[in-house]
Parts: sequence; structure tokens; C-alpha cells
Amino acid sequence: MSPPPLALYIHLPWCVRKCPYCDFNSHERRGPLPEKAYIDALLMDLEYDLQIADAGRPGELTSIFIGGGTPSLFSATAVARLLEGISKYFPLPGEITLEANPGSLEATRFRDLREAGITRLSLGVQSFNDTRLRQLGRIHDGNTALRAAETALDAGFEHLNLDLMFGLPDQQEHEALHDIDTALALGASHISHYQLTLEPNTVFYRRPPKLPDADSIARMQARCGDKLRQAGLVQYEVSAWSRPDQHCRHNLNYWQYGDYLGLGAGAHGKLSFAGEDRILRYQRHRVPDTYLQLDPDRRVTRTQVVARHERPLEFAMNGLRLTTGVELDMYKNRTGLPVETLLDPLQSALAQGLARLERNRLRLTTAGLLHLDALLLPLVPEPTPAQARP
Repeated sequence: MSPPPLALYIHLPWCVRKCPYCDFNSHERRGPLPEKAYIDALLMDLEYDLQIADAGRPGELTSIFIGGGTPSLFSATAVARLLEGISKYFPLPGEITLEANPGSLEATRFRDLREAGITRLSLGVQSFNDTRLRQLGRIHDGNTALRAAETALDAGFEHLNLDLMFGLPDQQEHEALHDIDTALALGASHISHYQLTLEPNTVFYRRPPKLPDADSIARMQARCGDKLRQAGLVQYEVSAWSRPDQHCRHNLNYWQYGDYLGLGAGAHGKLSFAGEDRILRYQRHRVPDTYLQLDPDRRVTRTQVVARHERPLEFAMNGLRLTTGVELDMYKNRTGLPVETLLDPLQSALAQGLARLERNRLRLTTAGLLHLDALLLPLVPEPTPAQARP
């Protein structure tokens, strides 16, 4: 194993209102945000994590991603203080993303956030259709989303991502296409285009809305993809489209089995210890109020050492989402395993033309990407005797 690149994820868990489809660790804001205390806690998390990280890795970050919740609820002053604190440990990378909602209040902060050091903004638009936005429980309408995107561009965000969903309740194909047309007309450099799924522990899972049938969703996705492609965007991952030089470095690090520190309530992290042939995953306490009351060494509530037999699936379920696939040398270096542990279980996919081996690279074909979950089943580890017991 070799130490993989290191990214930094920071979770700001508060939002104005919890959406019925959202399964992220987000909490409705009640009263003023504890900005100072929370930034203090994040920087203590960082110092704690660096004490256990492998000292042999490069002393730089590929990227910083501030997610939530709704991070744009935090003031630009708080964000600037956070980045200043990080800069004491690492040079700040070129890509520093902050997630934002298109609400009017947050949009007024975009220019200040740019000056604070944010270089990439990700707007949770989801749709420009007012009816669909109401069904999704969003607090903005289509015009507000348009103005927010324009405000972000005017503020100097050359790297702007728009999140768009398809397969929404009662959604017609022409509505999904109109969302794509609108996003392209705005000039977004990156579009995350993903299907609405009903996740456990959400309102939509308990009370499912009426969604389009599978065939309609497939046609919707294909026609939207055609529009994005014709506009010059490249699909580099199942749900990610961008201008050729605007791929999200942070997400690429996830998909290529890189490491990342996870700071904040509910944040996840992954660290590789190359000299020990060990990969560690961890998660911090989810509830913000409790998290803030704990010392840094007690905020980590769950740790898991990724066993060698679990690594092929972990690597493939991320890396094979990429349309260019993964390099086999990367697989060896980041899992510590021989390439046969990846290739042998996928022989059926290769024989059926759902996957291709091109020199040192394994990738799925267009048909293979549509059946990713099924193709990965041969990589699922056999249950141990303890796990198999009823």
C-alpha cells in the first residue's frame, strides 16, 4: 500500500427545514447558530485527527468540501476563520467547495464567501419547477433558484455546480428536460444529475409519493444525458457532468479510494496506514448539541478497520462509478491487494461485455453502468459464521 491523497470534509449540520427525502445528518435550526463554538470544535477535530493520521503521507490536501445541512447559513466571517485555522496545518488547496441553498438570505452572502476563500459553490437547486419544489419540501421557488445561480456567477464563482434531481413525484419528461435547459442557459460548469431515491429514515420512505415508472425514468435520464452531452459537458461519473476541466476533485478522491478527514457532527473519515496494511473508517457523534459538549477524543463514536476481504467491494463500488474506470495499479496501491482479487469476481461481467479491461484500466461499459449494483454482487464478502447466525 501507498498513502493515498488526503482530502478534508467538514460537516455543518443545520438547515432551515428538513426535506422529506433527505437522509443526511441535518437538523432544523432553532435560534442563533453557535458559530464560534462550532468552529472551535472543528479545529479541535482537525488537530485530533492529525495526531493519529499516518505521518508518512504528503502534507497537503487535494480539496476541502464543506457540506451539510446548509453551510451557507454560516457567516462568511465564520467560514474565513475556519479556513484560516486549517491553513495553520495545510496550505489551502485550489478547490474549496461550499454547499448552499438558493434561499434569498444565503445568496446575499455569496460574494463575502468568495472573499473568505471559497472557490467553488454547489447550489442545491433540485428543480426549477415550482410544483416539484413544493413536493420536495424545498423553501425556494424556481425564480429564486435562477437568481441565486446568477448571483453566484456575478460574485465570481467560475466553478459552480448545480444539483438537479429527476424521477420526481409526478414529473413529466419535458419538465426534467426544461430543468437541464435552464441550468445550461445559466452557464453552470458542473451539473450533478441524480435520480430521487426513497431512503430509509425519511418522510418519503414512510409515506412514498407517486413516482414515475422505471421505463419513464430511464427515458428521462437518457434524454437529459443527450442534452448535457450536446452542450459539451462530459459525464465522468454516473451522476456527474462537467466541462472538461471542471471535474470535482473532492468527489474524484472519494471515487478513487482516497483518504479524507471528516470534521463535525456526524462526519465520516477514512485513513490508510500503509506501513501497517490497515484502513480505518470512523464517524463522529451525530447530534450537534451533544457533539459540542464532548471532548475531541470522545466525539468519535464509531470506528471500523476495513478487512482485506472487504476492500475489493469498497474500491469497486466507488471507482467503477467513473466512466473512465480505474487503474489497476491504483487498486494495488490503495488496497494492498493483487489485481486478481478484483478481476476474478468480475469475469462474468467482462465476458458479457458489461466491463472492459483496457491495458492497465478496468471500466464498465454504458450498459454496465446501468447495472452497477448487480455487477458488484460477486465482490460482496461471504458472511462470517458469527454474521450468518440468526
